[in-house]
Amino acid sequence: MPSSGPCSGPDSSSLPAEPPKGTAHSWKKMPEGPELHLASHFVNESCRGLVFGGCVEKSPISRNPEVPFESSAYYISATARGKELRLTLSPLPGAQPPQEPLALIFHFGMSGSFQLAPSNSLPPHAHLRFYTAPPGPRLALCFVDIRRFGHWVLGGEWQPGRGPCVLREYEQFRENVLRNLADKVFDRPICEALLDQRFFNGIGNYLRAEILYRLRIPPFEKARTVLEALKQQRPSPKLTLSQKIKAKLQNPDLLELCHSVPKEVVQLGGKGYGPDSGEEDFTAFRAWLQCYGMVGMSSLRDRHGRTIWFQGDPGPLAPKGSKSHKKSKGAQRGPEDRIEDRPPPSKAPSRTRRAWRGLPEQTTAQQHEGTSLQQDPKVPPVTEKGKRRGTWANSGCCSPQKIKTDIPPLVPEETSAS
Repeated sequence: MPSSGPCSGPDSSSLPAEPPKGTAHSWKKMPEGPELHLASHFVNESCRGLVFGGCVEKSPISRNPEVPFESSAYYISATARGKELRLTLSPLPGAQPPQEPLALIFHFGMSGSFQLAPSNSLPPHAHLRFYTAPPGPRLALCFVDIRRFGHWVLGGEWQPGRGPCVLREYEQFRENVLRNLADKVFDRPICEALLDQRFFNGIGNYLRAEILYRLRIPPFEKARTVLEALKQQRPSPKLTLSQKIKAKLQNPDLLELCHSVPKEVVQLGGKGYGPDSGEEDFTAFRAWLQCYGMVGMSSLRDRHGRTIWFQGDPGPLAPKGSKSHKKSKGAQRGPEDRIEDRPPPSKAPSRTRRAWRGLPEQTTAQQHEGTSLQQDPKVPPVTEKGKRRGTWANSGCCSPQKIKTDIPPLVPEETSAS
């Protein structure tokens, strides 16, 4: 059994503060339900058969909590639910010191990901690190987050208030939405309601655009108007079971697409962030898109400041005085295409820019924390006043280990529809 010892990971002060040149994405989607599911699959595949040991090491610049776990030998596994990922550390029999399994819940924020890398060549912005035990080359499973909106919570409990997962708990998800149509969020436009994680856990900005586009639903149509019609839909009793299934596949409703569209992204495979910045994986995703950021599509900002892409009439609840912008062929991608959401404007440089410039960190009181479930909690709202224009830095990563595996079928979790 490998022996435990003091934490001896690389000195984080020696890690590069800025991504190496030539590794940044020109455009990248933010983690949504499919990306969290693919990340859990990546962790399980890359850590299968690996024995980890020692302490869990946190970057000193991260404001997330320390992880009080040390074991001479333990396994790591992961599971995802909506926009959360649970990482479980399970000590092997006889490992020292005696430890109970520990679980952490990760929220990826705007740029979170997991990477497996050699311990002597950690990727930039690796804010939490789990090291393998000897013998063998020492590796580190790293939670990498350039923009630092991601966070982790000790305890392993899913965040209270989040609805059932659109990917793995479809029946509970559908029931939860249709049972709560009296909620005031359904007075809002359907494009805004789709970001409420109490009801649409796992749906984010690119998914809402793709779902509404396929059904030709105006994004600023009243959510209750769209969804109440689904309560009345009942298949004809004269249809056989196979005919009912065929009808569902040919004419899916909005809630069914909230399940099947994310599933399509999962079936594309990859991780959305792979070796050499994942260009191979990302090309498949770009080819899959039909609406989000595509030529000929229009865009508006909702009341949270998030860009919604659509075609045709925006709907009766479109922001007054707002003018939609159409994507023209050959137009250069602006910052809204590269990063779908930006942090609120501030006179002070962001934490990431401060790190690059060597400026002192802001105090906790100066940080803005967006935690409301009624908007995607990983993204703070953007005010109309003082919006910043320009290119935000994208995460560049050292090439992590490539794990080429088939994506397993989605297996529903045994969790209640809370």
